[in-house]
Amino acid sequence: MRTILLAIAGLSASAALAAPLTAPQRAKVLAGVDGAAVAADAKAIWGFAEVGYQEQKSSALLADRLRKAGFEVTTGIAGEPTAFVARYRNGAGPVLAITAEYDALPGLAQRAAPTKAPIAGQDAGHGCGHNLLGAASVGAAIAVKTWMKASGTPGELRVYGTPAEEGGSGKVYMVRDGLFKDVDVALHWHPGNANSAAQSITMANANGKFRFHGISAHAAANPDKGRSALDAVEIMDVSTNFMREHVPDRTRIHYVITNGGGAPNVVPDFAEVFYYVRSYDPKIVISVMDRVKKAAQGAALATETTSEFEQIGGVYAMLPNDTLGQVIDHNLRSLGGITWTADETEFATTLAKSLPAASPPLASVGTIEPYAVRTSPDAAGASTDMSDVSWVVPTGGLTTATFVPGSPGHSWQNAAAAGTTIGSKGAVLAAKTLALSAAELLQSPDVIAKSKAELNDRRGAGFTYAAMVGDRKPALDYRKNGRAE
Repeated sequence: MRTILLAIAGLSASAALAAPLTAPQRAKVLAGVDGAAVAADAKAIWGFAEVGYQEQKSSALLADRLRKAGFEVTTGIAGEPTAFVARYRNGAGPVLAITAEYDALPGLAQRAAPTKAPIAGQDAGHGCGHNLLGAASVGAAIAVKTWMKASGTPGELRVYGTPAEEGGSGKVYMVRDGLFKDVDVALHWHPGNANSAAQSITMANANGKFRFHGISAHAAANPDKGRSALDAVEIMDVSTNFMREHVPDRTRIHYVITNGGGAPNVVPDFAEVFYYVRSYDPKIVISVMDRVKKAAQGAALATETTSEFEQIGGVYAMLPNDTLGQVIDHNLRSLGGITWTADETEFATTLAKSLPAASPPLASVGTIEPYAVRTSPDAAGASTDMSDVSWVVPTGGLTTATFVPGSPGHSWQNAAAAGTTIGSKGAVLAAKTLALSAAELLQSPDVIAKSKAELNDRRGAGFTYAAMVGDRKPALDYRKNGRAE
């Protein structure tokens, strides 16, 4: 697999902007963005808080919203029951895709309150704001569809409902199955702490579950008869932690024990640990994960247990597209930042007391961050399955301020804001930016062609996509911990 750094370093496309919409065209596109519907859908999905591949209610809500707006909706695509693709075709023309996510994260159930307040009886929460993401993407698509029909603009608009972004690699299976092969441009967005259309690389990622099998026994009466699967997990973790000194810079390794046994007085005959390995370069990811697998083998040998590995997900690093980034940036700037009400400011001020003192000022949500294309490995942070789309289709995205500035990712602070008007205001700004950008691109074939040329330059000659998950089927039960069936 091509090294990401070599594929993108030193290249800066000179992007021509799409033909700006006229004032009447802009007004018609923006009039189609139903902010109240975006907010209502976001709040409903926030309440569902369904984790990856279990988002039945969330997926159905968005699919139904699109169906009622005149899209043809196909569910259960790419072997994923909670995935869908919605299509609206208005004659021959470019095919433009907007992606929508809606999965929550385990362990982040939080009330829409500015202090930590878990929800009794609930585990998952939208600590990454995907409730906002899916609702805004759908809201943008409906506005563009309405404009296309009214203006007679030709082309095809698609919404890809993509489950399990958080570790399940939902989009990867769609790319692998060729569901993006005829798409000309893909747009996306993500909730964040600031308003920005900067395009950046991300980290490639491979993740999977290591399962150990031992022999159960009475931990006091017959400990010699037992062989602890949990001991194997702990030895593996220690071995991997010592390995951290000897991996390439910017490598990230993290894990969680998902099953450690049931009772202290029973030697566990089964244990499971879930590992992630990340780097800006997928070659490094694959190499380091191979070493983690050896740590598992060594732990099994030391404890006289057996081990097995199931790869759950794997994603590329994002391939930025400057051509599309500039289109999105000028539309975001034309709309401006976000203004909070007195109540929203009070909420944010209280929540900010739980954040580091060096956090950005709350007023920063009213500004647009400088535009940039970031290709240095130091710019690579989180991972996303949107990256795989970016290697087969020109892809551009943005973030908007849906959280209180300074909030850490995957946090109770994010989950709290995502359930309030602070989150929904940012989502509506994203929907409007996506709608304007999509409308411009649909009538700018020259810009689409330029974005494709840039994609070809960045990924290099002879590139052939190969999914990091190989030929496995989607891991539909990856959020269900315990013994493999």
